[in-house]
Amino acid sequence: MKKLILAFLITVSINAQIKLPRLISDGMILQRDTKVNIWGWASPNEKIELDFNRKSYKTTTAQDGKWSIQLPSQKAGGPYEMTLKASNTIVLKNILFGDVWLCSGQSNMELPMDRLKDKYKEEIAKSANTNIRQFLVPDEYYFAKERNDFSSGSWVEVNPVNVLQFTGVGYFFALEIYKKYKIPIGLINSALGGSPAESWINEEGIKKFPEYYEEYLKFKDGKLEKQIDENDRKISSNWYKKLNETDLGLKEKWRNSVETSDWAAMNVPGYWADGEFGKTNGSVWFKKGFVLEKVKENQAKLILGRIVDADSVFVNGHFIGTTSYQYPPRIYSFNANVLKEGKNEITIRVINNSGRGGFVTDKPYELIIGDNTIDLKGNWKYKLGSKMEPLPGQTFVRWKPVGLYNAMIAPLKDYPIKGVLWYQGEANTRKPLEYGPLMQTLISNWRAQWKQEKLPFLLVQLPNFMEPKTEPTESNWAALRQQQLNTLKVPNTGLAITIDLGEWNDIHPLDKYDVGKRLALQARKLVYGEKNLTASGPIFQSMKQNGNKLILSFSDMGTGLQSKNGNELKEFAIAGTDGKFVWAKAIIEGDKIVVWNDTVLNPVKVRYAWADNPSEANLYNKEDLPASPFEAELK
Repeated sequence: MKKLILAFLITVSINAQIKLPRLISDGMILQRDTKVNIWGWASPNEKIELDFNRKSYKTTTAQDGKWSIQLPSQKAGGPYEMTLKASNTIVLKNILFGDVWLCSGQSNMELPMDRLKDKYKEEIAKSANTNIRQFLVPDEYYFAKERNDFSSGSWVEVNPVNVLQFTGVGYFFALEIYKKYKIPIGLINSALGGSPAESWINEEGIKKFPEYYEEYLKFKDGKLEKQIDENDRKISSNWYKKLNETDLGLKEKWRNSVETSDWAAMNVPGYWADGEFGKTNGSVWFKKGFVLEKVKENQAKLILGRIVDADSVFVNGHFIGTTSYQYPPRIYSFNANVLKEGKNEITIRVINNSGRGGFVTDKPYELIIGDNTIDLKGNWKYKLGSKMEPLPGQTFVRWKPVGLYNAMIAPLKDYPIKGVLWYQGEANTRKPLEYGPLMQTLISNWRAQWKQEKLPFLLVQLPNFMEPKTEPTESNWAALRQQQLNTLKVPNTGLAITIDLGEWNDIHPLDKYDVGKRLALQARKLVYGEKNLTASGPIFQSMKQNGNKLILSFSDMGTGLQSKNGNELKEFAIAGTDGKFVWAKAIIEGDKIVVWNDTVLNPVKVRYAWADNPSEANLYNKEDLPASPFEAELK
């Protein structure tokens, strides 16, 4: 009996101890100039005491064990300590008050500085700043209900090591804001690659979209999710098992030097679908030889652009790196002792499970050894290792409606924030016209959850991507950009226009500095009150007809409109009542743009930069900010 009582007392004692959410921890940045919640869990009816800044605050836990204490508004500053007492004592250290920004969306927001380390070497080297910190939310989804905490996560301050896990866009935004105002900036990085907008909306909000709500209900109990995951894993496992069992290159160890006189030749970069293999899936082995004089350096770097889909790379038979999917740039640093004087050889095993396999064009392919750079473009030998049927497409359960909200947003809603940075939209380009209603719902949804009806939302408009077109054409990417532009009708929103910051052959363009800087311009004007600041490129406002010409008016012109390169304006198209668009002449007349085409006598519609990649879009203001793409029709 005594043992039972002792066990009971130990259990009560353990349960009584204060437990804090991951966000409430050492190094946190709390939102300045507003009341702040500090919350957690303990036993029912447990007395909690919080000591902060020479004052004490007390509360008692509710029946469900949750407790919350509200601190009065604090000015920016720190560091502070905070002590929490119940049956245990927790001391939180190195706390700052400043501005907290939620960074959310898909891969271009998630993209870490580690992927940008070659482009921003100097910025990384001098990044140390205890006043810029990030909390990285784990990539998780959950359908059953809203979670109240994360499985992992902690606050880290920026330095040359930690910065590599920071969101690139968020970091450069924070850097710009900190340089301007010297206020601590906290970033909450809650983003997931490939995610559509509907996955970030809660259950109540998604009811406005019956198709998505019905889909969500199918996953709510977890049974379908488990079934799909098991089936997908089985299919993928069997596919790769068969590939490896039948790959002649693995059997015959093509990673080493072998006779290649019977191998075909291919120009790299390029795709083998354009050669004798055609649209073949499976594994293909590539080899290229090169000659070196004596190697003096200790390190070498192999840059292989981007490869579709996966690769394993060997130098003189030594494995130096692998990448499992197509999007990351291939940059492999390795010990130069695997190189030798005289003839050397690079071998790449490429696995392509669907679509066109090969090497993405217009990317760097080179070997760097000290000051010596060897160009690897050109003739490579290649041979089929194993031919496979395409791998059936995976069902990405993590992107289904509501799941990301429940796991990655709901645990944040008691934590006051300054605003939201949102970079997302690529995943919704299949149905671009529904994106506007989705975003309006998401914005109102989040504002309600945070109980901040004017919570600022700063969006990044999709950049240019894919091959340019020579004639006016329809474009889902352009249609989605228009929906993003329309979101400006929602109060307290801003739009960073990035139509000049993309890369035609990469959905993850590397210029994240200018994206962050343009978001910071929006924040400086909308949130920090710099009313006279030109924060955007020209935004279409209205138009009128004058004969066969359309006269266009804009806002955000700054000190005036300009053609970026001084040449004639490009990427304008007009249409008559038949709806057929043709290229138009366009000139700047004062603060207006006049567009026309002599073959269209009664123009009623106009488009600017309406394409996946409007590569010649050159309308800017004199502050060097690009005009937003748009479509408009006479009313």
